Amino acid sequence: MVIRLETKKIIQPSESYRLAVLLALTGGFLDAYTYVCRDGVFANAQTGNFARMAMSIANAHWLLALRYLLPILSFIAGVTLAMRIRVRFQGCGLHWRQVSVLLEIALLVLVSLIPAGEISNIAANIVVSFTCAIQVETFRKFLGSVFASTMCTGNLRSATETLNHYFEDKDPNVLRKSLRYYGIDLTFVVGCVFGTLMTKRLGTAAVLCCCGLLFIVFCMMFMTQKAQNE
Repeated sequence: MVIRLETKKIIQPSESYRLAVLLALTGGFLDAYTYVCRDGVFANAQTGNFARMAMSIANAHWLLALRYLLPILSFIAGVTLAMRIRVRFQGCGLHWRQVSVLLEIALLVLVSLIPAGEISNIAANIVVSFTCAIQVETFRKFLGSVFASTMCTGNLRSATETLNHYFEDKDPNVLRKSLRYYGIDLTFVVGCVFGTLMTKRLGTAAVLCCCGLLFIVFCMMFMTQKAQNE
């Protein structure tokens, strides 16, 4: 007979599931925002930009290829900056992740001030890609599990893989982990719905809703650590 012992694991506030849900809402909202009012671009994940850039190169559309290259380079810069923030702000009054969130908020306020237009939308998408890169590099886990808050594919794979492990050993903790992953992707979808509705209503200023969500994330990281069942 196998006896499972319930253990307790200390969870950082930045790895709480509630915080991950808010980040996924933000990620879904931003994807809808850039698609609805910034020329049909998904600025969160870069796979589509790589594919469109390659197709543009194949068709000798060099300027169009550059248009898709810029968000990719912006994403690289965002990841790099997030890593620098982690080193620079270790041991400071604010947690380095809170510094990243404040920077995200400031950048999205800037995006809200960029008017709609062919050239200005390119600039807005570059800033959003930069912001999403900071978020995805800063928040990489919930409850000790690796996840992505601005895209769904990796979470979907992890959820399905974990669910199949549950079918093998019937461990309820494994099932909970799988459902949490599916919940993150579902939350992303809710964020997309919310983002679509708000962007149609408010236009380019709708991105300020994400600033509100991120401010809640910022405040939640002041909460004390707590033990979670593992």
